[in-house]
Amino acid sequence: MEEMENSVIRLSHCQKNIFCFSVPERCPSCGDELRGSRLQEAPVSLPSPFTNGHKSSCCLLIAPAHNNLHRDFDGTSDLHTGISSTKGLVYNYTQSGVRRDQSGWERCVSVPLVRPDMFHLMDQWDQYLGRFSEGPMWDPVWHRFDEDNHNCFSFCLNFINSVLAVEGRSSLSRDAFTHNFILPRMRRVSKFTTLYQHIQRQQYYVVDGQEDRQ
Repeated sequence: MEEMENSVIRLSHCQKNIFCFSVPERCPSCGDELRGSRLQEAPVSLPSPFTNGHKSSCCLLIAPAHNNLHRDFDGTSDLHTGISSTKGLVYNYTQSGVRRDQSGWERCVSVPLVRPDMFHLMDQWDQYLGRFSEGPMWDPVWHRFDEDNHNCFSFCLNFINSVLAVEGRSSLSRDAFTHNFILPRMRRVSKFTTLYQHIQRQQYYVVDGQEDRQ
């Protein structure tokens, strides 16, 4: 998977938004000199949609699957999901059972599952996660991994619903959770990746200021 070492910055000039890795000498739209000149607003760095899963506690994590040779988020390749502990240990369900990964999730998409003020839940999170992962549903002796119906996402969603039940809250369906929490983040990944690759090829991307709502 491409590392995306550069930061994407956005600057405004001549009623255009210009996305690039560094401020160009001249505006790619009107040709005016940019460096050292006053811009409509200071350049801003766009936040990357990717995070280090081992530094993201109490999150659902989404990463390219191990059989995804290029480790890409391209909308067509297989993805893998896991749940992080408060210490960044990633629990994830595979054909051989539940893995507890200390590495390998350094570049993924995270969905926070616990609000910062929910101290009581954070105190119990690792205990809930450890106990849940040891259940017979995730033991390959009792239940076989199935790519469609009993997979890594099933593990994550079942864990989330088990926590919601303890908290006295309603469970989430697969469709509701996917639509409300995962798809918006994956759309942002797709948009960011497309923008990044365009800048790599063309050096910048220009759009009318009123059209851009990033």
